[in-house]
Amino acid sequence: MMDTILFDLDGTIVNTNELIISSFLHIMNQQPAAALTREQIIPHMGLTLEQQLRTFSGLEDVTALVAAYREYSSLHHDDMVAPFPEVNEVLARLKAEGFKLGVVTTKIRATTTRVLELFELAQYMDVIITLDDVERPKPDAQPVQRALEALGSSPEQTLMVGDSPADLQSAAAAGVRSAAVAWSLKGEVELSKYHPTYILHTMSDLYELVLGDTVDR
Repeated sequence: MMDTILFDLDGTIVNTNELIISSFLHIMNQQPAAALTREQIIPHMGLTLEQQLRTFSGLEDVTALVAAYREYSSLHHDDMVAPFPEVNEVLARLKAEGFKLGVVTTKIRATTTRVLELFELAQYMDVIITLDDVERPKPDAQPVQRALEALGSSPEQTLMVGDSPADLQSAAAAGVRSAAVAWSLKGEVELSKYHPTYILHTMSDLYELVLGDTVDR
């Protein structure tokens, strides 16, 4: 019986997809040698910002690019993000049912807190693990393990929900079950290659998985 559910943030419970893509396009397309397309960006979403920028630019020191990305992203943030359908309702019910809930993300804490508070999602979270809280981000097991330690939860009773290979790999490395979200930009077929335990087509699919309930959808 599961008693703990961990969620990735970007692309899983909050739709930041267009903000992320727009931010990368804005800064990288100012450098013609490193111009990008959406199709080149999407496979790398879910890794840390620094990892993505090193891949896209070919540079080791991406300090300036990180600053430019965050400046653009912060400016456009509130107009370009929204929770995915059913997220608030499902989290509210799971919390009321007594589940321990958490966020495990590769974002830094400041931007994580900003978006969770913007959509009143922070109130449901018992733990928030960000890039600032780990030495080895997803796909390493450490972020999920840190969440389990903070919650006093066991891997056997935990589910990790995410939209990227990094989420599924981190879950597997930590010994927890995983659920891939079919609304990921990477697509259900691509995520299936990473052997998630379950695939969610709507957020309310969680009711059947953890409550055995298919009625209140």
